[in-house]
Amino acid sequence: MNPVYYLYLAALLFTIGAAGVLIRRNAIVVFMCVELMLNACNLAFVTFSRMHGNLDGQIIAFFTMVVAAAEVVVGLAIIVSVFRSRHSASVDDASLMKL
Repeated sequence: MNPVYYLYLAALLFTIGAAGVLIRRNAIVVFMCVELMLNACNLAFVTFSRMHGNLDGQIIAFFTMVVAAAEVVVGLAIIVSVFRSRHSASVDDASLMKL
């Protein structure tokens, strides 16, 4: 299979994720869209790694997954904290971090 198709798929996934971040107001959906964008970047890294015949892109993708896991932990903790105080998971409510 041609590697260019993987890059097209990565660009499509990144575009869907970016549109979700810009359009949606629910914090959980925004975090899922950020994860989708990170996975699109990982797909591009691995594709370029395969095209050039080295493992650098796969190593970067692995570290990106580690950072994404840490981002999920911190992000969900913030969402739970905001939801407990405001009873809403809206991004607009998160801008008022004074409890």
